[in-house]
Amino acid sequence: MSTPFSTLIRTASHEQHTQAETSAFMSDLLGGRLGVAAYARYTEQLWFVYEALESATARLAEDPVAGPFLRPELLRGPTLERDLAHLRGADWRARVTPLPATRRYADRVRECAADWPGGYVAHHYTRYLGDLSGGQIIRDKAERTWGFARKGDGVRFYVFEDISNPAAFKRDYRELLDAVPADDLEKQRIVEECKRAFSFNTAVFRELGEEFPLSA
Repeated sequence: MSTPFSTLIRTASHEQHTQAETSAFMSDLLGGRLGVAAYARYTEQLWFVYEALESATARLAEDPVAGPFLRPELLRGPTLERDLAHLRGADWRARVTPLPATRRYADRVRECAADWPGGYVAHHYTRYLGDLSGGQIIRDKAERTWGFARKGDGVRFYVFEDISNPAAFKRDYRELLDAVPADDLEKQRIVEECKRAFSFNTAVFRELGEEFPLSA
């Protein structure tokens, strides 16, 4: 395959990526037209997806395909839980619920983690690189709109404290993608799963939009 895999996966999923990030819910959230309750509900959904991703790390650590991507500095579970304690209170575990679309998304992540490491990589790439990149826009907006302390409780999920140079980290991650031990057919399957991952995100945003309709 002449095109680097990191380039192929990014360009091939561009349409689905754009659909997710320009959803009505996310546009309204970033536009400051929704309250902190909508942000908190979105954070809940992230926790369910990341719990599915990170509960598989020990099992996949030695896998030749997925293992190299499981970098401890990426783990988001503890920061999400701290944010939810701030947003929902100490009893947040008893109060958070997944949307139907979130449940389907998390179930698919678990399915890939159990049976298909290449598919797991597609979900890993979609989530972690997305939150390391575009997630910073959400953090900045949340701090400005709802008064969270800069990089403090409520937005810690977006603060990758152990990654001092995000640009270099993302370059290294893309090199891992380029070196993934898979033939062209398997790489195409991973690309399709990446598209599916973005579609899951779009579905979550659609259901969040139904809970928090756009302002007039």
